[in-house]
Amino acid sequence: MTIADAVAPPEGHPDQGVTWHYGDPHREQRLLADGRAAVDLSNRGVVTVTGPDRLSWLHSITTQHLDALAPGGSTLALILSPHGHVEHELHVVDDGTTTWLIVEPGSVEALVAHLRSMQFMLRVEVADASAAYGVVWEMSRDIDPEHPTWLVPSDFAGDGTTDSGSDRGGDASKYVPQRPAALPGREVILPIADVPARLALHDEPAGTWAYEALRVAAAVPRLGQETDHRTLPHEVGWIGSGVHLAKGCYRGQEAVARVHNLGHPPRRLVLLHLDGTEQALPAHGDQVVVDGAVVGWVGTAAWHYEDGPIATAVVKRSTKADVPVVVRTAQGDIAATLQSVVLP
Repeated sequence: MTIADAVAPPEGHPDQGVTWHYGDPHREQRLLADGRAAVDLSNRGVVTVTGPDRLSWLHSITTQHLDALAPGGSTLALILSPHGHVEHELHVVDDGTTTWLIVEPGSVEALVAHLRSMQFMLRVEVADASAAYGVVWEMSRDIDPEHPTWLVPSDFAGDGTTDSGSDRGGDASKYVPQRPAALPGREVILPIADVPARLALHDEPAGTWAYEALRVAAAVPRLGQETDHRTLPHEVGWIGSGVHLAKGCYRGQEAVARVHNLGHPPRRLVLLHLDGTEQALPAHGDQVVVDGAVVGWVGTAAWHYEDGPIATAVVKRSTKADVPVVVRTAQGDIAATLQSVVLP
């Protein structure tokens, strides 16, 4: 597989502008899982925040403890609505002088506008650096000393539960005792012109199909795929990895605490194992049905090199794992079994 074999994603796919696969997606998955391939994620947005107040400021407006983030450190943070619904997912890296934010394609303009509206008189500068910098995914848990490096949170990577403020009841295992699989990896930020050379350091390149299949198998949520305008962090297992419960005074904090302390979120993330005899995969948003009633919708579907056809889904909290499930697609119904990720 070479760059010349690159296949673009189909119309409507969320990862436009980067390679979907290089001709053999299952082989690319194996190479990626073995750490022998890398993925160009340069369709991601890159935002920089500079100035002496940057970390304390970001700490005050996001869900994560950032004021003590050490140079080279990284974490996952969210920006919520006043009602606690997820608006932005931030992959945060600080290099000692600049805080780098890796965000979803198409979300930079709204994020930059929001951040600038919150600057007030603080000593911070926000800039869109997406045209100058790219992102490469690699299956490594080491920090690249030459480039800003975001490490996947430990509970996604299979390294244990992320500290979420256990002294305040912030045990992330309350929601996700264990992911279905591990996704150990990193996102490396580097000048956009250096991305091809970075991919060439590996045995072969891999496309976003390979990365997404491994992400889905681990049930790691992605903004816009496993979320909608009503998503609470608890529903997709972002407590701990993206929300620290031992801090407050950020927008939506009251709603987060209320759901955590007084009850359960109305929906939850699950993994669907789809009938392998069907050739088509569900699309994002396709209905999940139990006993004729719609109980949720599909997040991301993928062909996994070992597990076959799988999909994330967000369903009503009361949906049981031992009942027959049907996914309604444009091509017809697909039978599935349901595996819990976030506990009911």
